[in-house]
Amino acid sequence: MQNFTFHNPTRIVFGEQTIAELAALIPDGAKVLLTYGGGSIKRNGVYDQVVAALEGKVFFEFAGIEPNPSFDTLLKATALLKSEQLDFILAVGGGSVIDGSKFIAAAACYDGDSWDLLCGKAKVQQAVPLGCVLTLPATGSESNGNSVVTRYSTQEKMAFSSPLVYPQFAVLDPTTTYSLPPRQVANGVVDAFVHVMEQYLTYPVNAPVQDRFAEGLLQTLIEQGPQALQRPEDYAVRANVMWAATMALNGLIGVGVPQDWATHMIGHEITALHGLDHAQTLAIVLPALMQHQRRQKRDKLLQYGKRVWQLAHQDEERLIDEAISHTRAFFEQMGAPTRLADYGIDASAIEPMVERLVQHKMVKLGEHGDITPEVSRRILQQAL
Repeated sequence: MQNFTFHNPTRIVFGEQTIAELAALIPDGAKVLLTYGGGSIKRNGVYDQVVAALEGKVFFEFAGIEPNPSFDTLLKATALLKSEQLDFILAVGGGSVIDGSKFIAAAACYDGDSWDLLCGKAKVQQAVPLGCVLTLPATGSESNGNSVVTRYSTQEKMAFSSPLVYPQFAVLDPTTTYSLPPRQVANGVVDAFVHVMEQYLTYPVNAPVQDRFAEGLLQTLIEQGPQALQRPEDYAVRANVMWAATMALNGLIGVGVPQDWATHMIGHEITALHGLDHAQTLAIVLPALMQHQRRQKRDKLLQYGKRVWQLAHQDEERLIDEAISHTRAFFEQMGAPTRLADYGIDASAIEPMVERLVQHKMVKLGEHGDITPEVSRRILQQAL
């Protein structure tokens, strides 16, 4: 196991009817910017619960944060926060709203062009404190310091990470997910699954605690994900999916082990250029990457096939083939097609995506740094 430091400062408040606890969680005297997305929280009753919990507090609202949050939209929210001298952000929604709110928190404290924070020209030195109410389990953004933002004018999807934007608290009420459309449920499960795989499917470093945690999360998502589609108001199922998605990317399973993240980096370019949902890009790229990198990932692929999918073939190559095919079949079962062609994307689209990877300096991806632009090209070709 590699050396590591682990600290997660986010207070998790989990369970039914916990939104009411916002009254005590938000600091006394705070002037709050309430951020949310397209209005689903008003239809499912979450908004009313949040507003009731904010009674007596000063707060302003900013609605309309998109899936794959827009840089330009977030600048408007930043301007509102600064003009009204607000000093706390409450993000209510899924990963996009929380990611966007993290960017608002950092941008409000940065004097230069806030795109600098996303393209690597500047680091976050200060941020407005924030908390969140999670309504779509997927990204794990509710208890990490990561944020991904899209600049639609230039078709760029960029990320930053800072311990300064960890939410101070995250309220996780599984009942808020009952009304999610099937596509969002599927996306959330696929996203969480691939988060685990990015930290698990690399090479062994004798870290059985992290491996077994990761395998347990994968098996939970494989078991509970389809049930969430079949029984949308099953509290136990929704609770397990929500907690698994949080645990997938709160830092715990990634400590002391090598990590990959090539699937995400390649996937970001598909979203930026073609507008696919984030999880859809992951479902496309991961099986192709597993196939192309099967030699580098051989030991972990065998372990994954045996422990997660309970495969027992004596022929190791066949076992790896079936582990990959089982992964692809799971994504398809969740309603996430796994080929570029399924989304109307053909071979002519590959070169522009590879060019963007080069432009964004994504030229040594993967746990070994051996996924060059040429390898990314071959992975995308494999994904056709």
